[in-house]
Amino acid sequence: MTKVCILGATGSIGEQTLQVCREAGYKVVAVAANTDCEDLLKVCREFSPAHVALYDSKAYEIFLGYGCCSNTYKGAEGILELIRNSHADIVVNSIVGSAGILPTLEAIKHAKRLALANKETLVAAGELVMKSAVENNCEIIPVDSEHSAIFQCMQGNKENQVKSIVLTASGGPFRDYSKEMLKDVTLEMALKHPNWVMGSKITIDSATMMNKGLEVIEAKWLFSLEYNQIKVAIHPKSIVHSMVEFVDNSLIAQLGAPDMRVPIQYALTYPDRIRNEFNSLDVFKMGSLEFNKPDLKTFRCLKLAYEAGRIGGTMPCAMNAANEEAVKMFLEGKIKFVEIAAIIENVMEKHTVMAADNIENILECDKKARMAVNGG
Repeated sequence: MTKVCILGATGSIGEQTLQVCREAGYKVVAVAANTDCEDLLKVCREFSPAHVALYDSKAYEIFLGYGCCSNTYKGAEGILELIRNSHADIVVNSIVGSAGILPTLEAIKHAKRLALANKETLVAAGELVMKSAVENNCEIIPVDSEHSAIFQCMQGNKENQVKSIVLTASGGPFRDYSKEMLKDVTLEMALKHPNWVMGSKITIDSATMMNKGLEVIEAKWLFSLEYNQIKVAIHPKSIVHSMVEFVDNSLIAQLGAPDMRVPIQYALTYPDRIRNEFNSLDVFKMGSLEFNKPDLKTFRCLKLAYEAGRIGGTMPCAMNAANEEAVKMFLEGKIKFVEIAAIIENVMEKHTVMAADNIENILECDKKARMAVNGG
């Protein structure tokens, strides 16, 4: 029986991964969460994992009082210990933000496969992560719907046969907005994604289009591409999840209903496909498919991501950390929506680029970029 460890088990991706494991009959041997000890208790009562970790110390103490798991770990180091001790075949990393970097590197050392839903890992530490995966003979299978689509389209083809890829983007709730209209965006408006139900951070990233920018950098590392090979297309219906153009000018697309359980399942079952009761796509009802170029002047975060990726080194790490802090400030009502891009650009302008081939530089860059946002 396939043994699965789920990091971020109480979040949106984590909950859907549990649904997939329930239907596929996979054994959940370890789960980790940040603060949600009550939902984690429900997970433990259903799946009986042998190992549990909570990042937050208060949540950890509360969870200990439940007395439901003898192997319970605390904090960032506790999550790493959980990964080491779980002996899972597959680690699903759906931790939000750069907090997922060290768990990713630890999972690569101890699991046969990493199902990666934490895009910030490859944005900040792509060179290091991909090198470690090769050295440890660990598969990295993307969970993001767009990267899963690219991965599926490339099956049976060679990387050097790829001419370009097209990452589709819904455009978020403000795809038809002008720069002037974005000045009046509220938090409530930004959290209403038209197609997907996601956590608050990724929903805001989708609204600014930074989420697509992060995916551009992630795709560069996952598929060994240059940035001029990676295109973004606004596709409001979220039916075509992404496309691959090959050197013979053939274009292969992956289509499906906007249901994250499908790419999650594929990441767990690859190279096999199994039946499920998830949402299916009725081609007779989907209507016309629209694709448009993104407006990089209005949605500056996407442009900044391309710039950071092309500069390389620790610049993507600095950009990512600045974005995380800016989004946090917006969610807390401390800044306006349009200030997110301005904050990121300011940090990038002041950042001194270092090599991103070691974890020390990456963690130092991450820390300094956050301090720069918060006036440190």
